[in-house]
Amino acid sequence: MTDAIRLNNLSLTIGGTQILNSVNLVLRESEITGLIGRSGSGKSITALAMMGLAPRAATLSGEIAINGENVLSMSEQRLCDLRGRNIAMVFQEPMTALNPLQSIGAQVAETYLAHEKISRAQAMEKAVSALARAGLPPEEVSPERRPHELSGGQRQRAVIAIAIAMKPKVLIADEPTTALDVTTQAEILDLLKSLAKEEGCALLLITHDLAVVSHISDRIAVMKEGRVAADESADDFYAHVDASLAKEFIPGRVKREDRSTPKIETVLSVDNMSCDYVNSRRSFFAKPSIFRAVHDVSFDIRKGETLGLVGESGCGKSTVAKALLGLHPITEGCATIGGEGFPVKDEAAMRRLRRKIQIVFQDPYSSFNPRHHIVDILAEPLHLLDAPMSKVQKRERAAALLTSVGLSLEALDKYPHAFSGGQRQRIAIARALATDPEVIILDEATSALDIASRNHILELLQSLSSSRGVSFLFITHDLSVIRDIADRVLVMKAGRIVESGDTARIFTAPENDYTRRLIAAVPVIRWRNTAAGDGK
Repeated sequence: MTDAIRLNNLSLTIGGTQILNSVNLVLRESEITGLIGRSGSGKSITALAMMGLAPRAATLSGEIAINGENVLSMSEQRLCDLRGRNIAMVFQEPMTALNPLQSIGAQVAETYLAHEKISRAQAMEKAVSALARAGLPPEEVSPERRPHELSGGQRQRAVIAIAIAMKPKVLIADEPTTALDVTTQAEILDLLKSLAKEEGCALLLITHDLAVVSHISDRIAVMKEGRVAADESADDFYAHVDASLAKEFIPGRVKREDRSTPKIETVLSVDNMSCDYVNSRRSFFAKPSIFRAVHDVSFDIRKGETLGLVGESGCGKSTVAKALLGLHPITEGCATIGGEGFPVKDEAAMRRLRRKIQIVFQDPYSSFNPRHHIVDILAEPLHLLDAPMSKVQKRERAAALLTSVGLSLEALDKYPHAFSGGQRQRIAIARALATDPEVIILDEATSALDIASRNHILELLQSLSSSRGVSFLFITHDLSVIRDIADRVLVMKAGRIVESGDTARIFTAPENDYTRRLIAAVPVIRWRNTAAGDGK
């Protein structure tokens, strides 16, 4: 099997800090290599270095050999020719990787225009073909659509179409499925596997999820503290890998708090809630169309309870969250929290309601102001309180919040970039607790975290539920997380709740076919050696 790219003793330092230390890795044509590791282990910076996109402040040594050339010694012009033609990358978040002002067809065509001397019409013709190869045929998804008009899975397919346009020898996929539901994730993984095998490219799949790589990888490499700690064929990895190394990536069950005491008091109630989106008019004479995203949804959350809300992308989960936060209008029905109903037009009443319900977003870094210290970020929601607080009082409150989520007071005067993903998520949870809310919405709050960080966050949430009596609405596509933390589960499809019940019952005896399909699509580690899989 021919080598497509080879890393020899690749080292990288930034400001005197060693990030990568003598990394050796070989990617071969038609072979899929899974690269796993915890957050901060060096996976993504390795991929960026391979693309010639390492930070300007970085100092690199060693060799990245492709087509007999060293990427580290190439000029910028040569690198521009290399990217897309010989090596391409699929990024984790397609919405930020795509230009929101251009159609997906134009963005794929841009790749052909950059590397071939062809007309724009010819480039668009090739772009349509590339989109079809990525699972977006023009009869189903128009190349004229812009990114915001696509679902998460469709956007990821558009990014893949850009990456495979020139049929590169090396394709890097950096966490390409973390923001996708389980059924869409399975489709994207199957697509990447078929592209690698059919077009003969070397695929590097970067992830923190061992279950994902176990489904499609021929080889598995493990990064730890900037080094490649293991690099073996998939079969050898499962048979011989050091037990302590593998344990870091096995999603063990989170220790659950005692749930024997029944939760009776209702803190949030939703009654026959419906939400609409009004699509803009295509022309002056056309009437705007109305799309109903949420249909007659009803549920309640009890004090100290964690309610899971699961479903595929586009099913209406996030619209429910926005409506409960007062960020999207409720067309029909109503919601009540702490005895107060909304929507309300009175600003003072709305402020009272917003004190009672807060949210933790999927990506805390993008929800923080990068120019603010952590103390200012934590104090931000305190303006919702009735009594104004002095600067000293705000700092004392921020310090107490940090302590409650297990972080030291040294963090107060640091900026968000100084923390790991798991630490930033703890800070986001601390900010959500600032107003002593009755309910916290967690929107995919653990999907981008490695297994260890995810488990720490889930244990923290259970502790906060027990100590503070706060209730959680946990929105996610990761059913393994829901199984670990939720008391009850709502399953949503096409804007409707199709099944609800206790977590144990939903997972052991689902009644709805859609629920059964979701559970069946959850990736599990495929141990290819019986002894290695014992007890896992």
